[in-house]
Amino acid sequence: MDTNNRSSMTDFILLGFSDWPQLEHIISGIVFIFYIVTLVGNTTIILVSNLDSQLHTPMYFFLSSLSFLDLCYATSIIPQMLVNLWGPTKSITYGGCMLQFFFALDLGATECLLLAVMTYDRYAAVCQPLYYTIIMYPQLCQKMVLTAWLGGLGSAFILCSLTLKLPRCGHREVDNFFCEMPALLKMACVYSKVMEAIVFALGVILLLVPLSLILISYAVITQAVMKIKSTARWRKFLNTCGSHLTVVTLFYGTIIYMYMKPQNSTSQDEGKFLTFFYTIVTPTLNPLIYTLRNKDVKSAVKRILWVEKWSSNS
Repeated sequence: MDTNNRSSMTDFILLGFSDWPQLEHIISGIVFIFYIVTLVGNTTIILVSNLDSQLHTPMYFFLSSLSFLDLCYATSIIPQMLVNLWGPTKSITYGGCMLQFFFALDLGATECLLLAVMTYDRYAAVCQPLYYTIIMYPQLCQKMVLTAWLGGLGSAFILCSLTLKLPRCGHREVDNFFCEMPALLKMACVYSKVMEAIVFALGVILLLVPLSLILISYAVITQAVMKIKSTARWRKFLNTCGSHLTVVTLFYGTIIYMYMKPQNSTSQDEGKFLTFFYTIVTPTLNPLIYTLRNKDVKSAVKRILWVEKWSSNS
């Protein structure tokens, strides 16, 4: 009995959407559907990119990396969220909370950097088409993805270790549906200007700098395309870059608003909505955005299904 009491005191309570108990079952249904679509959509992109030889290009290497990242991101959050929405208790162990916090930081920061890397690939494809395969050789692509992962890992380690040092004074209630940094910072019983400065500095490095590079790259791409008055070239530009721009807008727009504002200026309800969008909605939309606008992926799926059907018939 004493052991249970001690263990329960080390657990955190994820309040989630407990302010709207009548909506929790509806929210859980929506989240479950989104998770299934995320699993199916991103897994399909990974399999198609690897199985179809015509998609063994840098663009689809980066796209499959993004899909794998989204799978990990959603899986680190949604299963625990569904357990809390369906079950009577909304607790999470201290270790589970810290792991969720670390992986969410790591994967979110990695996605910021990976989207910037994908922009460079689009720049090379549109502005340097004759030298594209030379510029974006496989070893470089692998190093760029590895750098994005290491950058996310380093920033997560710094923020996680600093956040854990803040005194909580016995506070156990996390006013969100998963252990996210803004909610954990609000649990602290002291205000740390140093912590806010570090969060802002890393936000500039991981959010504003990559976003600036993305905008500059697309400005150069647009300028290059406008010099050639060709409808076909514009159509190619929209097909290759439109999907990526849409994903960048959805992800960066919400996460910058969430992390670059002073923590006390964002209400909890607003924070939950923004967090829900970039952690659950965006990983679901990414594969849909890329597949619906991409003829190559659709053709590859048809080819794979046709080969499987022919093999089974023979």
